[in-house]
Amino acid sequence: MADLKVRTRNAGALAVLPPGGLPVVTTPTGGTVDVVTQVSASGFSPLDLLYASLAACMVLSARIAATRLGVADRMGEVRADVNGDKAKDEPSRLETFNIRLTIAGDLDAATKERILADAEDICTVSNTLRGAPALHATLG
Repeated sequence: MADLKVRTRNAGALAVLPPGGLPVVTTPTGGTVDVVTQVSASGFSPLDLLYASLAACMVLSARIAATRLGVADRMGEVRADVNGDKAKDEPSRLETFNIRLTIAGDLDAATKERILADAEDICTVSNTLRGAPALHATLG
């Protein structure tokens, strides 16, 4: 099994809502994304960003899982299609996340299932969503 080094980075997000405008989100490392709110507007909504975080984490975690299993060299493209179901009662929230992981490459079905299971265990975002973390909001 390959040893993987855990690298940390300065993580977080700052959302700024200018008067009359739409939010712009930046990361401490310089990433930027404009947020949209209209149904027909192209771009990321806040909910899309949540889905995107889970999707990105799952594909990266699948690569880690394949490396640990010693099959990364046989794995092709990995896709995570993520959506969810909104709860019908209050408060407004997602009740279910649906993840469809597609793994290309020279791998049998059992190995792909193992990569999926391991990726779910590795993914910080899926683990966080499962764990119902505490939220602390303050005024600045």
